[in-house]
Amino acid sequence: MSVIRIILTIVFLIVCIGLTCIVLLQEGKSAGLGTIGGAAESYWGKNKGRSMEGALVKITRVLAVLFIVLAVVLNINKF
Repeated sequence: MSVIRIILTIVFLIVCIGLTCIVLLQEGKSAGLGTIGGAAESYWGKNKGRSMEGALVKITRVLAVLFIVLAVVLNINKF
């Protein structure tokens, strides 16, 4: 049981570091000043899901779910 907890804690730390890095790589919502002039209708505005920014959003969602699940699993014994 102790070995599993150590492995889960190491995975949890890796997820925490990865989530922090991925969030810092993303652009802010205010960075899109081109949307005022209609740049949102460009190729990159329409296909944001296929771009690097879209991939970062998907990775963030996966890491966030892993973070929450691991946090709950690691704290089950605390109750």
